[in-house]
Amino acid sequence: MSKRAVVFSAVPIGTEMSGYLQPNDFIVACDAGYHNAARLGVKPDLIVGDFDSAPQPKTDRQTIVLPHVKDDTDTQFAARWLVEHGYEEVVMLGALGGARVEHMFANISTGLYLALHGVHVILADAKSEMHYLLPKHPLTLPRKDWMYLSVYALGAPMTGVTLQGVYYPLQDATLSELDYPLGTSNEFTEPVARLQCGSGHGLVILTRADG
Repeated sequence: MSKRAVVFSAVPIGTEMSGYLQPNDFIVACDAGYHNAARLGVKPDLIVGDFDSAPQPKTDRQTIVLPHVKDDTDTQFAARWLVEHGYEEVVMLGALGGARVEHMFANISTGLYLALHGVHVILADAKSEMHYLLPKHPLTLPRKDWMYLSVYALGAPMTGVTLQGVYYPLQDATLSELDYPLGTSNEFTEPVARLQCGSGHGLVILTRADG
C-alpha cells in the first residue's frame, strides 16, 4: 500500500470535501489549514507554518514552526517534507481559490513539484479537481460528474499530446505555453478520458457544470 497524505491549506472548505479522505491518511495542516482539518473531523499528524494567518494551536501533535522570512511557502515546505519521507500520493485541500490569487498559483506550483518528484497529486475544491500530465505517466480520468476537462502546458510546450474520450480529441498534438489556451473546456464523451504526452508537463483541470 502506498503512503498517502492529505495536505490542508488555509482556503476555507466545506464538509463535502470529506469524500477525499481515506482511512489511514497522514494529515498535514499548513498554518490555518488546521481549521479545515477540524471542519472535516480529522486531527493533523503534522502541523507546519509560520502562523501568520492563524495562532499557533496548542496541541500534542508534531509541529514545525517556520520563520516568517523564508523561501518556501508553508505548503511548499510540507510538500518537501512529504517527498523526503517517501509519500507517493498527496491530496491538497484548501489550496485553491481564496482572497490571495498568488497563494493559489503558488499551490499549483507546489503540486507540480510533487508530481515531478514522482508523487500522484490531486488539488481539489468543491467545483474542480486538478491533475498533472507528465511524459511516461498517462492519465485515465473517470467522467463521474465532471462536465469539462481542460489541459494547459506549464513552462514549455507539450508535444505528443493525445486526448481520447473527449469532444475535441487530439493525436500527437502540440500544446503551446499559456499564451494560447487551446485546451480550455473540452468535454467528456466517454466514461473515461485518456491523456498522455511525449514531452513537457501540463495541468489538467476537471470542472463540474455551472450552477
